Amino acid sequence: QVQVVESGGGLVQAGGSLRLSCVGSGRSFSTYGMGWFRQAPGKERAFVAAINWSAGSTYYADSVKGRFTISRDNAKNTVYLQMNALRPEDTAIYYCAALKLQLRREPACALNPHQYGYWGQGTQVTVSS
Repeated sequence: QVQVVESGGGLVQAGGSLRLSCVGSGRSFSTYGMGWFRQAPGKERAFVAAINWSAGSTYYADSVKGRFTISRDNAKNTVYLQMNALRPEDTAIYYCAALKLQLRREPACALNPHQYGYWGQGTQVTVSS
């Protein structure tokens, strides 16, 4: 079983940058594909970015492509989301998630939140105009 904890959220002006971190517990963390999702007020949780367990594959939502970068450091059990050129519409709670046990080593990135079995509590990102 994996537990994940996000950090790094905050208030930033439009055009600014933030780096979110997601620290995972457990020796097998490096075998889990990971994803970032976000949920804005009144909206459903939406896919942001994903990275497979080996970091050989990444995938991004069209809305963040070219601005956000997902990466991982398995030696530190950490996944990052570097967010640049932030916009007010990026304001949301950002969640880190690990794939379900039976899917964890899938080579392709997972976009559906139902494929993820372990979620953090989220970190708030607010972008002011």
